[in-house]
Amino acid sequence: MIRTRSVLFAPVACLAAVVLGATSASAAVTVKSQPVASFSGASVTVSGGNFSGLGNIPAFGQVTATGQANYDCTNPSGKVVPGQNPVQAQAGVSPLVQLATDKNGRATIPPITATVTAPPTPTAQEVGCGGTGNTQWTVVLRSLVATGAHLVVTQNGQQVLCRDYTLGGPATGTAC
Repeated sequence: MIRTRSVLFAPVACLAAVVLGATSASAAVTVKSQPVASFSGASVTVSGGNFSGLGNIPAFGQVTATGQANYDCTNPSGKVVPGQNPVQAQAGVSPLVQLATDKNGRATIPPITATVTAPPTPTAQEVGCGGTGNTQWTVVLRSLVATGAHLVVTQNGQQVLCRDYTLGGPATGTAC
């Protein structure tokens, strides 16, 4: 009976050690200051922050931008008016960017930029040109605006930081 317990206890103890070790590795990262986001037209750039406890394991950041596309409408007579309904832009995703770490396991996020793109051209009705039934209007893209960003920092395949940013919100964003 005692031998059976020890045979069962050993694998459970090993599994617990692996899980606790993996958890403590990502829990060791300390955020000294948050990275900030700056919005400019269709793009958003996240940079800065100060992190410690990264050791010698590379960490990577990636930004996803969301936003809206605004359209102008031209009626059959040639009059141009702004569309009434912004349309969701296609999200932009930055490449994975390695954080620059120093010998003490500290790092900052280099500038990482993501840019939204125009969706397939919407219909005049989707943009709000000339009422709900008019199909004679021409739709032309006027502007793209990034309105949000999502930053994820990973190390050794584990997420160590996640921040959400909104246009007009705090530059340091909010925790995910």
